[in-house]
Amino acid sequence: MHSQAKLRGIFTPNIVPLDNKGEIHERELRRYVDWLIDKGIHGLYPNGSTGEFTRFTVEERIRIMEIICDQVNGRVPVLAGAAEANVKETVKACERYYELGAAAVAIVAPYYFKLSPRAVYAYFKEIADNTPIDVTLYNIPLFASPIDVPTVQRLAEECPKVIGIKDSSGDIPHMIRMIKSVRPLRPDFSFLTGWDAALMPLLLVGCDGGTNATSGVAPELMLKLYDLTMAERLDEARELQYEIVELFDAMILSAEFPDGFRTAVRLRGFETGIGRQPLSDDQQRELAKLADKLQCLLAAYGFTDEPEGGCPLPGDVAAGGADVSHIVAAVVDALKRRGIGG
Repeated sequence: MHSQAKLRGIFTPNIVPLDNKGEIHERELRRYVDWLIDKGIHGLYPNGSTGEFTRFTVEERIRIMEIICDQVNGRVPVLAGAAEANVKETVKACERYYELGAAAVAIVAPYYFKLSPRAVYAYFKEIADNTPIDVTLYNIPLFASPIDVPTVQRLAEECPKVIGIKDSSGDIPHMIRMIKSVRPLRPDFSFLTGWDAALMPLLLVGCDGGTNATSGVAPELMLKLYDLTMAERLDEARELQYEIVELFDAMILSAEFPDGFRTAVRLRGFETGIGRQPLSDDQQRELAKLADKLQCLLAAYGFTDEPEGGCPLPGDVAAGGADVSHIVAAVVDALKRRGIGG
């Protein structure tokens, strides 16, 4: 499916279920894809940060895409993460994902080496000139060389294959500057946000949608937030955005990314297995405690049952107090982690 339609709506950067040997759990991945599409998700985004792309081999990344494209079977567009470590391998991934029927690829700016804006431009220009598939730029300054506004504008002007940007900085003024400089030249250019905690305000300033990890856990909430915001039912949207921030913060700040999301997907009824990144004993204990907290948050929406020990009542200060120091410490961490979201 080679879609020329503009990318818009909520794309799910999906986790990859693993079996008890730590290998790709194909049956569960297929079941998870069907579930997300049945819930109404607008598109899928495999091999992103949430999909832990660096923790799989090249062959495994291709296999993940084969499974997902086969299971999707053209029902929704697939935006494929094609962030290999160099131009040659990235172009190879672009060619393979084009063959598999992806709508577009998302390519992160070069990582490990921090490059100047001119080098970032040259990198994407080389790929755009040699790829059969449409390219979405992926700005995640926490992990990779930042893509500044003049670079986005220049690539949009010079490269028809560059059709959008996914920005995971959570920086609203930065998004405004990009939209303002690019949209008059390229009305077809897509602006997607990877920062779940600010989806509503980013949609209001002109984003077309998001690649949001929370949509892999609670697609119902993220789709509702998108629909309410696009319908300008702003009071309802604002309330829901506040609630989503609580769930998002619990998943992103209380565990190594993306283990909080993997844990929450398990609570929705999928055999996710444990991630590829080894955890220390105390991390494993913390993750078990986090599972109870996430279960309570999800149970409040009727997405799962309450844990055996029950849940604290809303406003139960004693129950919440133990968490406060953890949350305060996590807030400091939040600034460092701003980039994560797909």
